[in-house]
Amino acid sequence: MSQSISRKSFIFDRPGKYRICVDGALSEDWIQRLGNMSITTRKRKDYKRVTTLVGTVVDQAALSGVLNTLYELHLTLLSVEFLGEE
Repeated sequence: MSQSISRKSFIFDRPGKYRICVDGALSEDWIQRLGNMSITTRKRKDYKRVTTLVGTVVDQAALSGVLNTLYELHLTLLSVEFLGEE
């Protein structure tokens, strides 16, 4: 007997809102290169900095571009969260 598994499907060719957290500080000078996502940096209790980017990307290719830029800046990715379709 086979079981049916219900999975929420995401459509990858439409705009979506994301929250991305990285370890370290990132200047707001990078806004354009990062798809005009808002950039906020905060200190944690251990005095390390965490930067959060929030915004809409047009599709998964654009999200990949943002993530590649963060990788090229040698920032450790802490999380990527899909917040919903725009």
